[in-house]
Amino acid sequence: MDALVTGKPLADVIDAYRTCELATLTRDGSPVAWPTSGLRRDDGTLLLTTSLGYPQKAFNIRRDGRVALLFSEPTASGLDLPEQVLVRGVATCPDEVYTAPVGDLGRLWALLMERQPHSQGYLNWPATKMADFYYMRLLIDVEPAEVVARPLPVAANTGLAGSTLLGAEVLAGYPSVVLIALDAAGAPLLVRTTVSATPDGYRVEVPADVPVVAGPAGLLVHRHDDKLSGLHNANVRGRLVRDGDGWLLRPVKLVEPGTRHRASLLDPIRIGRECQAATRRYLAQRNLDRPAVPWAAYRAIRAGLRKP
Repeated sequence: MDALVTGKPLADVIDAYRTCELATLTRDGSPVAWPTSGLRRDDGTLLLTTSLGYPQKAFNIRRDGRVALLFSEPTASGLDLPEQVLVRGVATCPDEVYTAPVGDLGRLWALLMERQPHSQGYLNWPATKMADFYYMRLLIDVEPAEVVARPLPVAANTGLAGSTLLGAEVLAGYPSVVLIALDAAGAPLLVRTTVSATPDGYRVEVPADVPVVAGPAGLLVHRHDDKLSGLHNANVRGRLVRDGDGWLLRPVKLVEPGTRHRASLLDPIRIGRECQAATRRYLAQRNLDRPAVPWAAYRAIRAGLRKP
């Protein structure tokens, strides 16, 4: 465990961030990343979770535990001079479903309810009937092996407006991106940086001390407001290549779940049904009964939160 995760000032920076980007490895060794929220424990390890409705992170980690976390979206952090903090290490995700908000998991739920007030509504009927999967959690423990702090990018993405590159319309709404890549050992790497559009792909500014290699890669963008609402995220996947001008990402796929500006009013219902189906599959494949959610325990946490 890296002592930097328990010492100041990086511990304070990590604690202040509302979200982080988590990169895992797919079955074929490609890096993928999405935003999430977690808890830094006093011993420096990190606790993340995923619901049974979205178990892919758990499946990836069980195949290959190498992960990267990047704290780089400073909205609502209160940091005057925020840095981006990269944490790389090994994660474990036991095949055990947790529903009771006790111990560190209880601390994480309290933190999420406080920072994301609208999530407290899931504790009211009929959400308790429709979204109970949200409280069926798999725990992800991350043991840091490397911690690196870097400045956030000062420049902004350029040349994206009007570009015909796949995903350019989405990336144009953001001043920076998170590059998802691999190192020479095949472990995931993350860095917040900027891109520019060229006829052949996205020109990516990669700091000299970031040891990326050519191969499968992606560009992640995401945002939230001060109350962890107004969420949006998207991922441009492709291949990272090195040429005479530096690094270029050639896009092949855009993944944009839950798109707000093009979504149907029926999307929440569709997403809920998909998550319920994923939950049923997860439990059925393991011959597990559907666990009961102790709603009273969650409501007690809600009742004990500081009032705005």
